[in-house]
Amino acid sequence: MDKGTLVEFRVNGDRRLAVIDRPEGKKNWVAIDERGHAHTLHSRDITYQLPGSYKPSDIPAFLQQVQPLLDPSSLEVAWELLVDDGSTVNPSEMALLLFSDQEPPLCYAAYHLLSEDKLYFKLKGDRYEPRPHSQVAEIKHQQMVAAQKQQEWQGFLAKLEQALAGVKVEWQPSDRLRIDSLERFATLGEEATHRTPALEVLGHLNRPETPQGALQLLVDLGLWSPHENLFLRRSQVPVQFPEKVLDVVQKSLSAPPPDTHPDRLDLTHLKVYTIDDESTREIDDGLSLEFLPDGRQRLWIHIADPSRWLQPGDELDLEARRRSTTLYLPTGVIPMFPSELATGPMSLRQGATSCALSFGVILDDDGAIATYDIYASQIKVTYRLTYEDVDEMLDLGVQAESELEALAQWAEKRYDWRHSQGAVSIQMPEASIKVEGDDITVVVLDDSRSRQLVAEMMILAGEVAARYAQAHQLPLPFRNQPPPELPPQEELLLLPAGPVRGCAIRRCMPRSELSLTPSGHASLGLQTYTQVTSPIRRYSDLLAHFQIKAHLRGEPLPFSVDEVRELMLSIANTVQEAVLVERQTNRYWSLEYLRRNGDEVWQALMLRWLREHENLGLILLEDLGMELPMRFERAIEPGDRLCVKVSYVDPRQDILQFKEVAPATTDAIA
Repeated sequence: MDKGTLVEFRVNGDRRLAVIDRPEGKKNWVAIDERGHAHTLHSRDITYQLPGSYKPSDIPAFLQQVQPLLDPSSLEVAWELLVDDGSTVNPSEMALLLFSDQEPPLCYAAYHLLSEDKLYFKLKGDRYEPRPHSQVAEIKHQQMVAAQKQQEWQGFLAKLEQALAGVKVEWQPSDRLRIDSLERFATLGEEATHRTPALEVLGHLNRPETPQGALQLLVDLGLWSPHENLFLRRSQVPVQFPEKVLDVVQKSLSAPPPDTHPDRLDLTHLKVYTIDDESTREIDDGLSLEFLPDGRQRLWIHIADPSRWLQPGDELDLEARRRSTTLYLPTGVIPMFPSELATGPMSLRQGATSCALSFGVILDDDGAIATYDIYASQIKVTYRLTYEDVDEMLDLGVQAESELEALAQWAEKRYDWRHSQGAVSIQMPEASIKVEGDDITVVVLDDSRSRQLVAEMMILAGEVAARYAQAHQLPLPFRNQPPPELPPQEELLLLPAGPVRGCAIRRCMPRSELSLTPSGHASLGLQTYTQVTSPIRRYSDLLAHFQIKAHLRGEPLPFSVDEVRELMLSIANTVQEAVLVERQTNRYWSLEYLRRNGDEVWQALMLRWLREHENLGLILLEDLGMELPMRFERAIEPGDRLCVKVSYVDPRQDILQFKEVAPATTDAIA
């Protein structure tokens, strides 16, 4: 190259122009730019050259001539002229084609356009070849998609800033990819797939690229609650019902399906009581007492008949199988059936005529079953009562409702009879945690007469159903429990009566299990037992209803032995996951309650050792009915009472630490 040649080179990818001043060694050149700065360039560093007698001071004017010519769209015209015959061009030929001249600024402008172009031409050797029509179309499509993605990204970032500033935004379907990625990352952590969008968002906002960072961002955006149930999100528990199921519900409500039992026994003349918690909306059992002409009394346990509204294998049935159970969480219920049905016509509602499966039972003087009958029935609920209502009526001895007192007395006889058969009762406080808005309420459920009344009647119905199934060889889920291996009586008597002894007995109790073969249920003191009293809430109960009702009609059973066995396996797995979610969620809200009441001092009872060599034991907070672990710093034995206070708690990380407080300082600290 001669002195005065104008050359282009790149610095960090940017185009620069300079004028050759002199050679430097055998392969390098010294070029001076418009600012007078010298650059040592190897020949491979030079991307374009224009021979002439240029001076560095000419560069600004040269670029000023070039700038108006750099319109990328002008290449499309040249491409259309060249593409069909595949003619190649160099920059000077392109300048002639575009500008009808080959002056240096025009040639450089043509080179600039060609070297920047990624659509119409590609470099082949030292010439530029037009791309085929199909390739240009594909590249245009890719560029359009990329531009759209960039536009969506910028729009998403703008919405992020608005939402973080407290402005309400409407998220679009295109935003869902990134939001879903954040939700997966917050829920599953490093196990989450497709984490890249979440990490990009967190990185852009300079937030921790961690699951906790994603969770906090979702909270700050108003998309999640600070107490989002991650246990539920990690599970396979379906929260929403599919549209096709909801469609079936609406059709059933507007045009009820034919009743498979058109000849139901009319029991609407009986006084029927339903007894539940105030918050219960799925009312699936009611009780009656019938006075017979011979002076005897017949107990009636009426169980809601949801099978009136579905058939085995239809959409509602398959959805109920998929769910297998209703979840009861502190924050609300996730039902097995859509609430329009579950709390509507499926439930035993006060004043409404309802379909039921009714168990009529006469007990002998000891409380054992003398005779029983099962009917598909029609009933009409007289009173919808709470446990508190019934306890008050029993305490006051309300004569107008003497049936309640009689039912309670029969329940006590049943309790005594079952214990004469070896039943094991474990009296442990049970906490009920409810969350409404930002309020957490913890109630300790007492073992009242009303609760014992309902429990005994439900157990009685389960025994009757199991006896009927066993007598008629109906395959359904029997619930069995082998006898426990309890410590010697003298050893148990050494433990303080109440929760400490109950805790020791509870540890010895084997799990109950579902089986096609009827067997004894040790803790209930029954030779055979099944669950039939919650068909709106448990699929195993509904399955038993299907089988029993078909047999009552004299029709073939809807489920064979193999089908029942397969269903039992599926139910067991699904229910196990649901129970785990319930347990984890209750644990979270227990810790959150303790966190909010961190200054409280709690009366505690040492129940048992978890790992004695580590001084780790299980305590019962008696005012809350909560069993929690605690590490002790002194010698202590089961049955000892102490005062404790939370020293550290993190519900999200499931960390809880107590410290013992001296009783003398309790009032001052509280």
